[in-house]
Amino acid sequence: MLRYLRKMRIVIAGAHGQIARELGRLLVASGHDVAGLIRNPDQAGDIEADGMAPVIIDLENSTSDDVIQVLTGADAAVFAAGAGPGSGAARKDSVDRGAAVLLADGAEQAGVARFVQISSSGLDSVRDDARPEGIDDVFYAYLVAKLAAEEDLKTRDLDWTILRPGHLTNDPAEGLVELGPEEQQGNIPRHDVAAVLAELINTGRGSRQVLSVVSGSTNIPDAVAALPITL
Repeated sequence: MLRYLRKMRIVIAGAHGQIARELGRLLVASGHDVAGLIRNPDQAGDIEADGMAPVIIDLENSTSDDVIQVLTGADAAVFAAGAGPGSGAARKDSVDRGAAVLLADGAEQAGVARFVQISSSGLDSVRDDARPEGIDDVFYAYLVAKLAAEEDLKTRDLDWTILRPGHLTNDPAEGLVELGPEEQQGNIPRHDVAAVLAELINTGRGSRQVLSVVSGSTNIPDAVAALPITL
């Protein structure tokens, strides 16, 4: 499989999340220079322990110039941030949509070609103002925000990939997945999501594709290698 041979500078937003921390460790182990964007300075020690360089920035309250400065000179950016459990509908919009849009815009303006975004399964259920029965207002706002972030990214002049994981678990990594454009129902360990992201970044595969991933029967390098090449 064709892999990037040169060392890259990679910026991860939301770097203290479980998937992001594992992704950072994997990318550092591959020889890359990784910067981890975090809002809370108290998390800097964890980011440094993972081998990343912590950068303190609050994407909810930053300007385009702030983000461009952080991204200038980077080869790739990863949006792995999220409002998190316990947050209300307003923060779902300001983080899961607003911060994603701000980072993508900054990447475009800073000349960062590669942009990988962690999204969510189930987004097509809220397309065209649809609303599934039985979901609360906050989860609905989350799905709407994630879909809006995807739709924004698709319009940009970036080598983007959107990854929609299934239900996330903290189970041990299996290294076996089902990966492709058709949405799959199922679970997946967070560590396997991180491994898929690392493989997408290291190989350059998945360009301008929305991909679903759940646990399956194909090892991660082979699953990524099987993705179609888009021009």
